[in-house]
Amino acid sequence: MNKLTLPVAALLVAGLACTGGTASAQTPPAKVAASGITASVAADGSYQLHTTQPAAWTFTGGVGHPVTSQSNASGSDAVGPYQEIDFAYTDSVRRTASIRVYQNTPVVLFSATNTTSAANTGTPFPSLAAPALPYHESFQDAAWSPYQFNGSVAHDSPLLTFDAQNHGYLISAADNFAVANLTRSSSNTVAAGIISGVSTLPANFTHRTVLALGDGVNNTYGTWGSALMALGGKHTIANDANATLNKLGYWTDNGATYYYNYDTSKGYAGTLTAVAQDFASRGIPLGYMQLDSWWYPKGSSNSWQGNGTNRGGEYTYRAAPDLFPGGLAAFQKQVNLPLITHARWIDPSSPYHGQYSMSGSVITDPNFWNSTMSYLANSGVVTYEQDWLSADAQPHYNLSDPNAFLGNMAHSAAADNVTLQYCMALPWNNLQSTQYQNLQTTRVSLDRFDRSKWDTFLFDSRMAGALGEWPWTDVFMSTETNNLVLSTLSGGMVGVGDAIGKESVSNLAKTVRGDGVIVKPDVSLVPLDSVYPAVAQNSSAPMVAGTYTDHNGLRDGYVFAYARNNGSQAVGFSPSNVGVAGDAYVYNYFTGTGKIVPAGGTFTDTVNSGSYYVIAPVGQSGIAFLGDAGKFVSLGGKRISQLSDNGTVHATVAFASSEKSVTLHGYAPSAPQVTATDGSAGTVSYNASTHLFTVSVTPGGDHNAVIAVS
Repeated sequence: MNKLTLPVAALLVAGLACTGGTASAQTPPAKVAASGITASVAADGSYQLHTTQPAAWTFTGGVGHPVTSQSNASGSDAVGPYQEIDFAYTDSVRRTASIRVYQNTPVVLFSATNTTSAANTGTPFPSLAAPALPYHESFQDAAWSPYQFNGSVAHDSPLLTFDAQNHGYLISAADNFAVANLTRSSSNTVAAGIISGVSTLPANFTHRTVLALGDGVNNTYGTWGSALMALGGKHTIANDANATLNKLGYWTDNGATYYYNYDTSKGYAGTLTAVAQDFASRGIPLGYMQLDSWWYPKGSSNSWQGNGTNRGGEYTYRAAPDLFPGGLAAFQKQVNLPLITHARWIDPSSPYHGQYSMSGSVITDPNFWNSTMSYLANSGVVTYEQDWLSADAQPHYNLSDPNAFLGNMAHSAAADNVTLQYCMALPWNNLQSTQYQNLQTTRVSLDRFDRSKWDTFLFDSRMAGALGEWPWTDVFMSTETNNLVLSTLSGGMVGVGDAIGKESVSNLAKTVRGDGVIVKPDVSLVPLDSVYPAVAQNSSAPMVAGTYTDHNGLRDGYVFAYARNNGSQAVGFSPSNVGVAGDAYVYNYFTGTGKIVPAGGTFTDTVNSGSYYVIAPVGQSGIAFLGDAGKFVSLGGKRISQLSDNGTVHATVAFASSEKSVTLHGYAPSAPQVTATDGSAGTVSYNASTHLFTVSVTPGGDHNAVIAVS
């Protein structure tokens, strides 16, 4: 960090020294301003934030004691350049604090340090009397961190407060996530400290809190998440970063066909090998396979089935020998797919208790994690899934053990190029994921994805996506079209659990290419801004969620909408809600119909169990190019790798090596001409009534087709 004290601050500090180290009543408040935010600290220890964007708001608070020194500083950290007020005061011990305002993003970082060991009883900093906007959203301290509107705030949850115009502010811990204590009073005073279970704070202990402002709920989440990721050192993860994100997977967890179940004539390993062979034979090859908790011994019985329905925790984290007599590595070679392996907590009967340092029912010892990740990597495992994070797989909540548990897990996994997935995560787990680059995916809804989980999946995807985690729906069957659409639109993993021979090849072919690569959007599907105040006011308001694909500034949108009242509901959205500017064509994927929506206009429809729309801009050519007619995400970058419109639509169509042709479609005011400079284009079919056209294209020798539509 480059921190430079300003001359005016030096004079102010000198003035404080002349008064014996305590600010006098005449000392003017220290003040800094950036990004429409002005922060000030007065001599009596009171502080204020004034904002101009997205609204004129005032936040006030105080440390309850006069400041003994204060100065202004400027510098730069991972978030960006900032202006900062640093000050000190004494309650039971001497404390230092700072308010940092960033120049290029509407974010404030609060920091408090006790310079000597102290009881955890001081006034929390910050403690903000905040603008009393009508709505707030937080996440429950429960499995999968389910969202809630206008409920009590869990100690480790971020807190979003917003109004009917979607102006909002979001506050959360910026570190010490497991033991952070965020509270909100009935008068809307938001305070940030450390939970009472931590009785003593060691010398030089620092706790930080972040506040983000935004115009639009999604913008506010994005600003907040980007700041936390920067502070944690995490960078955005590509949606095709590895096989588990890039390709179709097969899952054996709760709700899948082969969860603690297999064809006894084949054995477990033989059954799963037959699954992989069956998918490949149908032209839908798998990219990886997940092994759930059945794969290792559990409970005091030291068996893969464990003890009864509860089954218990891990006895040892190695392949059950009666299922995998040759070991996990031998099975991986047999199935010839990368693996994801599931993990529980440590069973009370496990020999690990005498071998490794533990906290609660989890291991903190780096020796265990080094050994485990080495074993997994040598067995063809690419992702380690830590489950039960909200239940049995929890450490003691102190200042060290949660960090040792998740930190040693992540660091050892990274050393062996193993990525991580969290399951049943609490809010603090998700926030802490910003410190681990290899934590790439997280489950955001309950076991066995279905209609009852859609709401939680979408609202929780907003938090996960902001924090650099790709949300995972959990397993479903490929015959379930809407579940498959939502999973594809998540931008993350897509995995099914069908029985051998029961796959819907036609459905899966709408999600993946012939090589199993998922054709997906650029970002996760999340509720549109308008949904937040609507649901906060009326719990049965309909859902409208969106995502998009960008092609060098030319954006295409995707919207999924459904009734939340178990009937039919009217919905409306503007193409601009998903970033599609100007005139646009909104195409109903399931009905095959569409309409032009003028710039700034609203598309309306009546929905029930699920409607899906592809939104394409009407370019300079007058054409709205809709991409691959056979794919849900018809303009996804893995199919339409390049797209532009300068009066003629230019598109590059990417093919898997096994694919022979692709049917493209779109809207045009009159019958268009299609030519190819790589590959070939067939005859254009045009419907003069609907103005929709289709054309079949075939690839050239480089597995691409380069076409022009005019």
